Amino acid sequence: MAPIGAAARKWRLRDIAALWIGMSACIPTYMLASGLIEQGMNWREAVLTIFLGNCIVLVPMVLNAHAGTKYGISFPVYCRAAFGLRGANVPALLRAFVACGWFGIQTWIGGAAIHTLLAAVFPTLTATERIGGLGITTSQLGCFLAFWALNMIVVWRGIESIRILLNIKAPLLILLGLLLLGWAYVEAGGFGPMLTQPSAFEPGREKAGQFWKFFVPALTANVSFWATLSLNIPDFSRYAYSQRDQMLGQALGLPTTMGLYSFIGVAVTSATIVIYGETIWDPVVLLARFENKVVLAAAMSALCLATLATNIAANVVSPANDFAHLWPRRISFRVGGLITGVLGIAAQPWRLLENSAVYIDAWLIGYSLLLGAIGGVLIADYYFVRRTALDLAGLYRRSGPYWYAGGFHRSALIAMLAGIAPCLPGFLAAAKLVDESAVAPVWKTIYGYAWFVSFVIAGATYYVLDRMLKRNSITAR
Repeated sequence: MAPIGAAARKWRLRDIAALWIGMSACIPTYMLASGLIEQGMNWREAVLTIFLGNCIVLVPMVLNAHAGTKYGISFPVYCRAAFGLRGANVPALLRAFVACGWFGIQTWIGGAAIHTLLAAVFPTLTATERIGGLGITTSQLGCFLAFWALNMIVVWRGIESIRILLNIKAPLLILLGLLLLGWAYVEAGGFGPMLTQPSAFEPGREKAGQFWKFFVPALTANVSFWATLSLNIPDFSRYAYSQRDQMLGQALGLPTTMGLYSFIGVAVTSATIVIYGETIWDPVVLLARFENKVVLAAAMSALCLATLATNIAANVVSPANDFAHLWPRRISFRVGGLITGVLGIAAQPWRLLENSAVYIDAWLIGYSLLLGAIGGVLIADYYFVRRTALDLAGLYRRSGPYWYAGGFHRSALIAMLAGIAPCLPGFLAAAKLVDESAVAPVWKTIYGYAWFVSFVIAGATYYVLDRMLKRNSITAR
C-alpha cells in the first residue's frame, strides 16, 4: 500500500504501450468482436464500434492514471481521497469482484483449450458425463481446475514472473491471430467473401431498422470492457516515469491493438460463415475443427500461455491489491491472489460465455453501471474538487483530512448509489432476474447507456454535494 518512490518509477512510454498490447491482444477481445458479428453487425460496423469505445474509455483511463504517476499510489489508496480511508474498501471490493469474474472467464478459456487438445489426442479422457447443477462435464471441470492451478502457481511466484510472461505473450498471441487470419483468408477464398457479409440491420434483412437500438448497448459494452482498468490503472501507472509516458503509452497501445485484434476477430468470424455455413464466435470452438493435430496442439499451447499472461496481469494484480487493502496486516499480495482465484471458480464463468448475448448484454454492460459510478466520483473528486492536489501523508493517517466520519465519506457513497440506481431495473431484466415485461422500456433504454449514465450522474451528484457542504460550512462560520 505504500507509495512508490521516484527511483522505482522506471516504466517508459514503450513499457506502458507494451503493457496494453499484451493485455489487449487476448481471446476476450476476439470474442467481443466476433460477438458483434454474430448479433448482426458487418465488419466495418463492428471494428468502428470497438475502436470508438476504446477511444472513449481512454479518457478516464488517462485521467485516473495521473494520480498514480504523480503520487506513486495504488488504486485502493487513490480511492481514499474521495471515499475515506475505510470507505475506499467499497469501490475497491466492487472492482475486485468484477476482476474475479474476469479471472474466471480467462481461466475457463484456458481450460477449454486444454480440453479441446485432449479431446483431439485422447478422446476417451474427455468422454465424461455432465455434472448435475453445473452444466459442464467432469473432464471440462478438471481442465478448468488444472489451468486454475497453473495461474495460482504463477501468482505465488510473484510480480516478476508476470512481467516475463507478458513479454512472451504479446507477440505470441498476435502471431496466432495473424496465422488464424491467414488460414481464414485461404479457406474463404480471399478477403472479398470474408468481408462482404451484409449487416443484418440493412433494409430487407432480419434486423432492418434496429441498428441504433443495438449500437448503443454495443458501444457501452466496449467501453465497459476496459472500464475495470480505467479505475485501477494507478496500480500500473504508479511505476511510470512521467505523465507523458503514461499518456502516450496508453494512447498508442490501447485503441490501436484493440482495433487490430478486433479486426482479426470479425474477419475470421465472418469467414466461418463462408467456410462452415454458420457463425463460430468462440476461437477455441473454431480451432477444435482443425484436423491436423500438430497445428491444433501448437495453437492451443500458444493460446494457453497467452491467456495465462493476460489473466494474471489484468485480473489478479489489481484485485490482489484490493483484498490486501481490506486487511493489510493479514492479507498479502499472494493471499489476495488466492482469494481472487477462489471467487473466480465461484463465478461459474462458463455461464457468462454461454452465448454472445449473455457475454455482452448481461456481463459487460451489467458491471459497467458499478464501475461507471465509481469512475464518476473519482474524477469529480480528483480534478474538480481537489484540482489534482492530494495530501499524500494524509492518505495513510486516521487523523488526516480523509478520515471524514469514521473513515467513510458519505457524499461519495451517496453519489455512487445515485449513479447506480437508474440502471438497476434494466440490469435485472437483462440478467433475467425479473420478468422483462415487468420493466418499462425507458429503464431498458437507460440500461443500454449504463456506463455513461452512472458516470455522469455520480460525478455530478458528488460535485453538487461537495459544493453544498462547503457552502453550509462557510455559512455556519
